[in-house]
Amino acid sequence: MCNIKGGIDFSGLQQIIDKSDKKESSLIMILHETQNLYGYIPREAQGYIAQQLSIPASKVYGVVSFYSYFVDKPKGKYQVSVCMGTACYVKGAEDVLKRLEEELGIAFGETTEDLKFSIAQTRCLGDCSKAPVIMINDETYGMVTPDEVPLILNKYKEA
Repeated sequence: MCNIKGGIDFSGLQQIIDKSDKKESSLIMILHETQNLYGYIPREAQGYIAQQLSIPASKVYGVVSFYSYFVDKPKGKYQVSVCMGTACYVKGAEDVLKRLEEELGIAFGETTEDLKFSIAQTRCLGDCSKAPVIMINDETYGMVTPDEVPLILNKYKEA
């Protein structure tokens, strides 16, 4: 059996599937481990899982797209989260988000081609007194202005 399809090595995925009972009831567990393996769940892997479990690919895709935990696109090394809760929104989070998108050349929900940055929106980061707030991985930045965005990003671009 060919272990590489569309540039993806399926040997690790096959090991995950082999330790399951190869039934549809194992799908969620297989998807969790697949995401841990690749960092996301590639479309090719979804098709491979469907084939191995003898279920329609649309069923696998439906589960991946239904649960927000699962992602079918690679995430960047640096996850940039922009709080869009009421306090942050009122104090300019939308302008901060626009500046992030301009600086990185991507929209929220996307990842840069070099896989360095991804932008996500979040409802609340729990630091309303410092609105607007962004978070890059585990580091929080408060009272962010659009003009500060390039300075903040440079710290990560140079890393």
